[in-house]
Amino acid sequence: MRAIVKQEAAPGLAVADVAQPAIRSDQVLIRVRKAGICGTDLHIYDWDDWSQSRIRPPLVLGHEFMGEVVKVGTLVDNVKIGQRVSAEGHMVCGHCELCRTGKSHVCRETSIIGVDRDGAFAEFVSIPASNIIPIPPSISDDHAALFDPLGNAFHTVLHTEVAGRIVAVIGCGPIGLFAVGIARAAGASTVIAVEPTPNRRALAERMGAHACLDPTSSDVEAEIAELSRGYGADVVCEMSGHPSGIATAFRVCRNGGHVQLLGLPKGPVEVNLARDVIFKGLHVYGVVGRLMYDTWIEMRNFLAAGLLDIEPVITHRLPLERFEDGIAAMKAGEAAKVVLSID
Repeated sequence: MRAIVKQEAAPGLAVADVAQPAIRSDQVLIRVRKAGICGTDLHIYDWDDWSQSRIRPPLVLGHEFMGEVVKVGTLVDNVKIGQRVSAEGHMVCGHCELCRTGKSHVCRETSIIGVDRDGAFAEFVSIPASNIIPIPPSISDDHAALFDPLGNAFHTVLHTEVAGRIVAVIGCGPIGLFAVGIARAAGASTVIAVEPTPNRRALAERMGAHACLDPTSSDVEAEIAELSRGYGADVVCEMSGHPSGIATAFRVCRNGGHVQLLGLPKGPVEVNLARDVIFKGLHVYGVVGRLMYDTWIEMRNFLAAGLLDIEPVITHRLPLERFEDGIAAMKAGEAAKVVLSID
């Protein structure tokens, strides 16, 4: 089968022919239709320090996808051949104390498709049946392929109540843009996007932001104070991972408010805990992946009911063989979400 492969411990990726995966008795085989390129895939393409410490070539990349079930294991009775599906790409042990108490998203034995094992930038991928999410007909293939990053945004925004509240989203990459739309769809009274890149501010407006602020040319803290009667945002979703974005998140959150941290900084970040967290009485939450499977059900229902339109975030659609064009567009800041057609 064709696949996008990290063939060696060096920069770059290639389309290559690899063996079709076999399935165990508790797994299903999926013919992949669509897949999304993630920032993680760019790190692996560049072969940065993180990739060198984590990735073991040869490896088929890809963890955002949807497709059609073409084979099921002998022990599988909850998934049928012909179903349109997506899947949770985090494989967990299922038997540790975390998994048994509803916290499997932070299982210490987690492995990830396209990172720790072969992924979905291929014509076929094998997935445990327990990880499968059926897709209703009302959700398009392209949108279903983005359930993984969309789930990160749902987990971030809806960790706390946002209806009737002021929500600030710091950093409007693809997941930040999703977060803007989710906050608006969930009933936030004001959604504020903070993003230095003009085209992404424009996309944030299309996703429903009431205000789009440029941190390079305005006093974001003062502007958010003005939009919130001097109190600050009730909920702040930090999606950038940039040290200045993280500092802004704590500064613009109102006393007693909520800061949800999804963005990954490249190194340690200095935070004035006394001033910006403790004396403000903030609730700080670190976001890892998606809740299994609360988040999946939640976002599927939002999309199926037409409450959220993520189409503006998809800026590029390309065939598998042109994946490097998608990577180049992402690196140039021209793309938000790139969807590859595998079939």
